[in-house]
Order: sequence, then C-alpha cells, then structure tokens
Amino acid sequence: MTKFYTFLLLVFSLTAAAQEFPKTNSSTNVDSLKLYPNPAYDDTVHLTTKKNDAKAIVVYDIFGTEVLRDRITSTSLNISNLSPGVYILQVTENKIKMTRKLVVK
Repeated sequence: MTKFYTFLLLVFSLTAAAQEFPKTNSSTNVDSLKLYPNPAYDDTVHLTTKKNDAKAIVVYDIFGTEVLRDRITSTSLNISNLSPGVYILQVTENKIKMTRKLVVK
C-alpha cells in the first residue's frame, strides 16, 4: 500500500513540476498605470502611464455592465456621470489592456 502512495506522490510531483506558468514581462506598461485620486471625490481622475499615449477607457460597474466609454489623449478622465460606488476601469493603450479598481465617493 505504501508503494502505491509513493507512486501517486511521484506522479503528482512530476505533473506539478511540468506545469508552465505565464511569464511576466516587467518592461510592459501593465505595471505603469497609475490612477489617482482613488477613491475619487471629484468629477475627474487622472491616468498616467510610461508613454502617456492615447487611451481607450471602458468603465464597468460591479455587475459587469458598461457604464462609461471614452477615449482620452490627456491624463484626465471625466467621471461626473458615475454614481458613488465601485467600478472596474479598463484602459487600452497601444494594444495593451490594463485594469484597475476605481472607487467613487
């Protein structure tokens, strides 16, 4: 019986060791997105990245419904139409998608 458990442990160990995990590239813009102020108390939030190129912005509520879509070339995003709550902000810049949580108070 112990041979069977040893065999299972060996198979499980080899299977787990053979798994490939996605490689992260720290040189991409994914880590460079900064969103402030967060939580937001005013009608504007600022989004900055390393390149600060044009950005396509999509904002979703907690149910996954799109509540705002905009394209900005500056760092300011007008959120005056958003009610207080928690949102998911999806930013696309140069075909790279980044997401952040946004709290509006």
